[in-house]
Amino acid sequence: MFQAFLIKYGEIGVKGKNRYVFEDALVARMKQVLYPVEGTFRITKEQGRIYVEAEGVFDYEETIAALQRVFGIVGICPVVLREDQGFEALSKDVMDYMHRMYEGVKKTFKVHTRRANKNYPLTSPEVNEELGGRILKEFPDLSVDVHKPDIMLHIELRSHHINIYSEVIPGPGGMPLGTNGRSMLLLSGGIDSPVAGYMVAKRGVYVDAVYFHAPPYTSERAKQKVVDLAGKVARYTGPIRLHVINFTDIQMYIYDQCPHDELTIIMRRYMMRIAEHFARANGCLGLVTGESIGQVASQTMQSLAVTNAVCEMPVYRPLIGFDKNEIIAVSEKIDAYETSILPYEDCCTIFVAKHPVTKPVLKTIERSERKLEEGIEERMKTALETTEVIEIK
Repeated sequence: MFQAFLIKYGEIGVKGKNRYVFEDALVARMKQVLYPVEGTFRITKEQGRIYVEAEGVFDYEETIAALQRVFGIVGICPVVLREDQGFEALSKDVMDYMHRMYEGVKKTFKVHTRRANKNYPLTSPEVNEELGGRILKEFPDLSVDVHKPDIMLHIELRSHHINIYSEVIPGPGGMPLGTNGRSMLLLSGGIDSPVAGYMVAKRGVYVDAVYFHAPPYTSERAKQKVVDLAGKVARYTGPIRLHVINFTDIQMYIYDQCPHDELTIIMRRYMMRIAEHFARANGCLGLVTGESIGQVASQTMQSLAVTNAVCEMPVYRPLIGFDKNEIIAVSEKIDAYETSILPYEDCCTIFVAKHPVTKPVLKTIERSERKLEEGIEERMKTALETTEVIEIK
């Protein structure tokens, strides 16, 4: 029945003279996600509206699923597009639409007309009244409710055509990808960091990632788990360059030289140094982590402050105020949860002290790091030079 979709956006509508930049970014991302979908699509912009029109046979469900991964879209409306051939032709099209959608259904409805074409001979209230009366006569199971109708039938009288639709399928919202720069995500095999990547991308930020691999303490299955998680996130964020860092020598050196209760904080600080190196190389404007205040010892306010002190770039933490159930809900939404809970350990969970410091003092941590000066630079250099980059699409 449907060969077209009306795309509704939210925040983009208040961008004033720069709105076209955001619209163009939205259209570009829509073309990207629709490219592998069965069918041929044409995307057009017209007076604050974006349309996706399918030419010939296409996969309806797959098209909807693809568009639901496009940040910036708040609603996907399967729409009937018709040329303006007068009110009687419009009435016929509306009756045909209602028969196809709501034949034999006992529900309430309301007709809502938007008259963008001011030359249309009837006013919006007149169209509402006339079409509403004809629908009542044609469909005895339907009744009118102007306050909380089950069916909101939208009629848009545009300059060149008429839109008829009643269904609004939710989109993810947010801002179109590429409108707010690029970031570097510290990606682990856990639940939190993939969600953090999704959340920052929802604000229009491209995402690259670093993963710290520690063979033989972490297995190839652990690495593959992270690659799979990056793939889950990339369905929303677009392609991700995943940097796999061999962190074993650095981690063992820290383990041998530093107090064990400080191991997690010091290890985290060296991860941030490495992540910042690749962030600069890739033109990123900040680091992104999946930390949430108080979730573990390394995520207390004091620990986060000491971790931040090593960074020159901003560190963004989209989940900072989330509790675990809220994070899990988003993880399930993006189909990452079942992969995240697979029992393959990453380097953050292998080397955990029995009693990690929860209120580290920066001067104390820096004093402990001075014990690493003799050998850490060579190990850092080796880690950077042996990094594997995987293109995730």
